[in-house]
Amino acid sequence: MRIFDPHIHMTSRTTDDYQAMYDAGVRALVEPSFWLGQPRTSPASFFDYFDALLGWEPFRAAQYGIAHHCTLALNPKEANDPRCTPVLDALPRYLVKDSVVAVGEIGYDSMTPAEDTAFAAQLQLAADHGLPALVHTPHRDKLAGLHRTLDVIRESHLPPERVLLDHLNETTVKDARDSGCWAGFSIYPDTKMDEDRMIAVLRTHGTEKVLVNSAADWGRSDPLKTRKVGDAMLAAGFGEDDVDQVLWRNPVAFYGQSGRLQLDIAAPEPLHEGNSILRGGE
Repeated sequence: MRIFDPHIHMTSRTTDDYQAMYDAGVRALVEPSFWLGQPRTSPASFFDYFDALLGWEPFRAAQYGIAHHCTLALNPKEANDPRCTPVLDALPRYLVKDSVVAVGEIGYDSMTPAEDTAFAAQLQLAADHGLPALVHTPHRDKLAGLHRTLDVIRESHLPPERVLLDHLNETTVKDARDSGCWAGFSIYPDTKMDEDRMIAVLRTHGTEKVLVNSAADWGRSDPLKTRKVGDAMLAAGFGEDDVDQVLWRNPVAFYGQSGRLQLDIAAPEPLHEGNSILRGGE
């Protein structure tokens, strides 16, 4: 089983997770920039973080045979902090980098006017740079949040086939699919979706333009949830081709719209800017 996790925050994970993911079949991933838990106090904090997603994390992933890509953006939560909004002016110099395969995560957290402004501006940046967009639908009041999200997308210059609506569930999946956008589902141990609910969605709505991710971060999450969905699909009677479509071909097709996917892993370099992932000697 080959797996492409289209949304996982490896900055929050250990090298043991990379090894376990490889053993489970993960060969590629996309790491979206997001809120780190501790509020940032200046744009410079974002720039160091973006640089890590462009350098250190691809280096770490390559040590374990996994192709690492990223999406960059001012995330919805921090779009409400005026200390952070200058990031929007600096994003263009990052969006031209080879391993950036989308603008994201963008969208809504609390559905504020500041989030409206940042969302629309970053959809335009995606259109300007020929990139797709990874859109975070809000965790609260999900259906209203999805409708507001779709309104902004329709007013933008980015066509729906270049938009991935993430963190969907049973209440939002139909409207999301009817919009022409791609549909993303985050599988979590206790919150969001689980394997059984995902199987029910796939039975009802099919496997076309559906992506499944672990969205694993610093909270209670599981970087192997993609594999567990694949196993659950097989146990539920889906074929190996269905699993390959959801866990590999769909994310490749969506992020491939960037023209920047590099899925072949070269022999990893021993050092990144003079540093290795080793501790305590060679």
